[in-house]
Amino acid sequence: MGRPSHNGHGADASVPVTDVRHTSVNVVWWRWYLVGAGLVSLTNIALPGGVLRDALYSLVGLSSVVAMFVGLHLNRPVRRSPWLWMMGGLTLWVGGDTLWSVFEYLLHIDPFPSVADVLYLAGYPMIGVGVTLLIRARRSGDDWGGVIDSSIVTVGLGLVSWVFLMRPTVLDSGDPLLARLIGLAYPLFDVLLLGMLARLVFAPGARTAAYRLLATGVVLTLVADGTFDIVTLVSTSEANALDALWLLGYAFWGATALHPSMRQLSEPAPQRDLPFTRRRLLALAAASLTSPGTLAVQLVLGVSLDGWAVVISSVVLFLLVVARMGGLLSRLQHQATQLAALARTDGLTGLPNRRTGDAELSRSCQRALADGHVLSVAMLDLDHFKVFNDTYGHQAGDRLLVEAAHAWVSGLSDTDVLARYGGEEFMVIMPGRDAHEALALVDALRALTPAGQTFSGGVATWDGTEPSAEALHRADVAMYVAKRAGRDRVVSAEHDRRLAEPVGAGD
Repeated sequence: MGRPSHNGHGADASVPVTDVRHTSVNVVWWRWYLVGAGLVSLTNIALPGGVLRDALYSLVGLSSVVAMFVGLHLNRPVRRSPWLWMMGGLTLWVGGDTLWSVFEYLLHIDPFPSVADVLYLAGYPMIGVGVTLLIRARRSGDDWGGVIDSSIVTVGLGLVSWVFLMRPTVLDSGDPLLARLIGLAYPLFDVLLLGMLARLVFAPGARTAAYRLLATGVVLTLVADGTFDIVTLVSTSEANALDALWLLGYAFWGATALHPSMRQLSEPAPQRDLPFTRRRLLALAAASLTSPGTLAVQLVLGVSLDGWAVVISSVVLFLLVVARMGGLLSRLQHQATQLAALARTDGLTGLPNRRTGDAELSRSCQRALADGHVLSVAMLDLDHFKVFNDTYGHQAGDRLLVEAAHAWVSGLSDTDVLARYGGEEFMVIMPGRDAHEALALVDALRALTPAGQTFSGGVATWDGTEPSAEALHRADVAMYVAKRAGRDRVVSAEHDRRLAEPVGAGD
């Protein structure tokens, strides 16, 4: 099964970011080129077959190579190698178009199989290398989900291509072996090209103008290739109308290179988790159903079944789907762990937050009661924190809270717990420490307070029967007594009998 000169070229899509530094003149060029090449492509099919028509066809293809060269010069992408590889692939396809015409109209030799096919087929790997370089350059982290999703699409459509295109070409054709192998290579390369397109579609990145242009060119080419393969299997007539699709593929490829947004196509996309959208789910579901769908079509048509192809593809698709589900479950578990950590942890200091501190105090009281140990709790409040914020700014205030938390933790033992209770207030849980030991420990923390700042503290020892919240309340009252007494000190609820309910919480 052969390909005419107007056949077998593909493009793949990447994610662009518009470069605002380009002038409006540069932006207009891609429009004029796309309109002009598009009109020539549509006009070409109205011409009678011959040298003139094929020459015009080759000129359109050559224009896409020139457009890519001009686009590289105008837009100056940071990474040129992907575009150079793709431009090389386009050049080989144009060379195949030209040679095909020479064999058919000048030398009157059957151009299939011939050197033209060598150029066509050699162009696919070069395009593949260029697209692979784009994918690798755009990747800012692992994207196993995108890899698996594109593999599912590739395997599913690869089965369809094998059953309805590749197998008939190899097994059911009476052509010589070389012709059959070359005919097999075209749909095989199309499947691989489709897989690379799927890989780019499922990768993170913006869907802007250059992306849409390039994706359209790929789709046009793949549709033309697939339709031509089917037509040549069921009929010997020429499918000249498909020439317009191949030419438009050239046109969209060249327009993509001229568009300013191509400049960032090979730049890393932001590292983020893509949402698993409904359209993505439907695409994967459709690809996963190709195995039973192919079998059903063969049963309805009453043709011989490709049992092993269906079995192998079904197993591969099943394993890919299981791997994808495993990845989604791991992602959900990771997000659940992060949410649980956020619920327990203060986002600024990394300390346990108020809810976690209250729960830990309650558990510590229960353990102290069961083990017969003492337990003390303290409340700390940075002195004049509002004045510090107003003087140095809120960012400096945040840094003070973080540095104070780290400094105080360094002065505590592994059994002690420091939690941020709210604002500039902190709670310290001290299992195994009586009132005297707790007072000495909290008083020692004052020397660790950074930036020349001080704090006022209150300490209370749990009496073994009161609710944990009551012990914390007594420590809080003691802290406000320390503030009223002049700040920069620690007061024990057990040692100071002058404690009274604070009138206000002013700093």
